[in-house]
Amino acid sequence: MTRFTEDVSAGVVLLGEPTLNKGTAFTLQEREKYGLLGLLPPHVETLQEQTVRAYDALQAKDTDLERHIYLRALQDTNEVLFYNLVISHIAEMMPLIYTPVVGEACEKFSEIYRRPRGLFISYPHRYDIDDILDNAVNETVRAIVVTDGERILGLGDQGTGGMGIPIGKLALYTAAGGVDPTVTLPIILDVGTNNEERLKDPLYIGWREKRISGDEYFEFVDLFVQAIKRKWPNVLLHFEDFAQPHAEPLLVKYRDQLCTFNDDIQGTAAVSAGSLLAASKMMDKPLSQHHIAFLGAGSAGAGIAEQLIRIMMDEGLSDAEARKRIYMVDRYGLLHSDMDGLMDFQKRLVQDHRSVASWSSSKDGSISLLDVVKNGMPSILIGVSAQKGLFTEEIIREMAKNSERPIIFPLSNPTSKSEAVPADILEWTDGRALIGTGSPFSDVTYNGQVHHITQSNNTYIFPGVALGVLAVEATRITDNMFMASAKALAELAPVLKDPLGAMLPSVSDIRKVSRTVALAVAKQAVMDKVAPEQSDVDIEQKVDAAIWSPVYKKLG
Repeated sequence: MTRFTEDVSAGVVLLGEPTLNKGTAFTLQEREKYGLLGLLPPHVETLQEQTVRAYDALQAKDTDLERHIYLRALQDTNEVLFYNLVISHIAEMMPLIYTPVVGEACEKFSEIYRRPRGLFISYPHRYDIDDILDNAVNETVRAIVVTDGERILGLGDQGTGGMGIPIGKLALYTAAGGVDPTVTLPIILDVGTNNEERLKDPLYIGWREKRISGDEYFEFVDLFVQAIKRKWPNVLLHFEDFAQPHAEPLLVKYRDQLCTFNDDIQGTAAVSAGSLLAASKMMDKPLSQHHIAFLGAGSAGAGIAEQLIRIMMDEGLSDAEARKRIYMVDRYGLLHSDMDGLMDFQKRLVQDHRSVASWSSSKDGSISLLDVVKNGMPSILIGVSAQKGLFTEEIIREMAKNSERPIIFPLSNPTSKSEAVPADILEWTDGRALIGTGSPFSDVTYNGQVHHITQSNNTYIFPGVALGVLAVEATRITDNMFMASAKALAELAPVLKDPLGAMLPSVSDIRKVSRTVALAVAKQAVMDKVAPEQSDVDIEQKVDAAIWSPVYKKLG
């Protein structure tokens, strides 16, 4: 409940509490009992009537950013109505509450800020974190999404504006996964920003200092994690949009201390693996028979690669054999064994320089993506570079020579950062490519045939993972649980029934998808002994019981 002084009426309290507010749907009896008479217009509406009116108001907005602002305001006013609206039009709403519109919302977070949601934990208050957690509106917290705002989508450092990401992610926990919104909490770790535009902005509401780094940074994060463990020892802690130098070390350090995961590394890997498994099944060619090129060798790309390696090993390859089929290309070219300055997670993904040295077509000896495509002849191309247009016509046409159905995934988002657009990819491959994108694109008609463009969106994975974890009270999240989520997702692919179909189900079915993923994750958690022993029947009952739906509750 919102904290008010005793002289404030119960009606005002109810109208100010988004988890309890029903607005015009309060019954006459409730209005009389809780002092709401006169505070609301006389007509009593149903939730469905309210939803129709809210949808009409949303449609009247001129821009997607204005629609995002409207939805955020609705969420802060009446959560049941907000989620009923979002779920009723899920395919239309997801881009508005998350990618791609959330990117612009993060850039303009200070300008559009209206009401507080979640917790802002800034570096100057690093020794007050226990008190800050006590100030959370939610008394019971079971799921947290936290960011430090440094790597927001493909937009970079947004400082405290990055808070839009945890808010949006948790909205999808509920809308797509059915996680009860009253037990979720978004958090921003405000460690400053190196974005000069933000620092010079007179409206910027974050801590106006350069980012802390090194030991200071990791000590601050540790203060936060230890405080979380004291306050909510069984919470699910989801790391989101941390920069490459921090993302992998933080995951490695804390994954055995509490129930935690990094969606950019593990969620992206699982949804990509699910899409690729579906494409491989359709082609009747196991993933272990493909060669795969990556453009972008950061933590996200490496996470996908490691997941694919585990799948190849599951299909019978040795670790060494699987790694030979993975080509990681960054700004300096193909990662190989003679390169200096590689991070630990990159060193595990290098090619032996002796076997690839002859591939280079440049004077400096670097091996470009085009060199890799020509010589390594990959049948799968994945882009996680956050750089627009790097999948050139020459590269894509070369890919088309390597496979009858080349699989091409420009995964960078928002849309402005995509390595290529689907229409061009289909044009350059004579309509043969299987395409997955990071941001939403419309279906493409080529030579009279409609090609369904798969958005390889993490929303197919992380809400279901969270639902499964919370339902069976898992204490840790294992690699096997993400593997199980990918395999469960692949089995739902429309492309298995229609060669022109998408590699992932329709977004309109996302809650059904999340339930399927949750069941697979929960069962794997029990198998991995990170959740109490229980039967599959019990697991299914617990998952279904955990699914929250937007319905107004009767007030006692």
